[in-house]
Amino acid sequence: MPFEADLAHALDRTTDSLEPDLTALLGGAVKRGRSRRRRRAAGVVAGVGACAVIAAAGLMLPGVLAGIRPAGSDLEPAAQAAPRSAITDTQMIQALEMTFPGGRFSEVTGQSNNPSDPSGGAVANAGLVLDDGQGAAYVGISAVRLKLPLRDGDGLSCKWKPKRDAADTCTLRELPSSAEIPGGALVMSEQNAAEHPARADTARRWTITVTLKSTGAQLQMVQWNSTGGGAGADTPKPTRAAPPLSEQQAVAVLTGATWAPILAAVG
Repeated sequence: MPFEADLAHALDRTTDSLEPDLTALLGGAVKRGRSRRRRRAAGVVAGVGACAVIAAAGLMLPGVLAGIRPAGSDLEPAAQAAPRSAITDTQMIQALEMTFPGGRFSEVTGQSNNPSDPSGGAVANAGLVLDDGQGAAYVGISAVRLKLPLRDGDGLSCKWKPKRDAADTCTLRELPSSAEIPGGALVMSEQNAAEHPARADTARRWTITVTLKSTGAQLQMVQWNSTGGGAGADTPKPTRAAPPLSEQQAVAVLTGATWAPILAAVG
């Protein structure tokens, strides 16, 4: 997702407690933007078009959103810091494809970060539709760095995640320090319905956010049990019951060898 992951990373953390639901407002723009920006894995995504969609929707980039206080909460989204080094869209795409060996991919997109201009390019991301033989599923990953010391906010607290559907969940746990993750990490796991109230044929989204406590480096994986895109009732219907990776599998991948170079670069 050249820009959807930026928006998902920011809006999931800032609009869940705001009214009206900006996700529904954004749905049409994102869907049109995705169709214009689809590309094959061998291509290179140009860094244009996202600003036009964001401006048309009246939205701001993540660096600006970091200063917004959620309504009805004393928590603020965590502030972002510039990544330590550049990460290309190709690196993000390759790491995402390596996460699913043997899978078939379509609608592959990616975006590089820009350490020299964090306000406009702090988030590197990649997204694709995966066919692993269990049904098509959209998967996206974003990489960003949070300022230290970490505080309640973006991917670090469930306190300001309203439960809009009976099956919506949010949990937060810690991973101990290890050779792979010196200093340990925070893991936030969420499950949300695409529309509220959810119906039997409502798609669901699983989000795993891993934040290294020592550097502020953060990876967020979003998995749909559909091909994603749209908003609310316009979201494509489920193509499978469960996401491609369980929470345990997703955490193992994000803290393992495939994503270690990305975590090192961003933090």
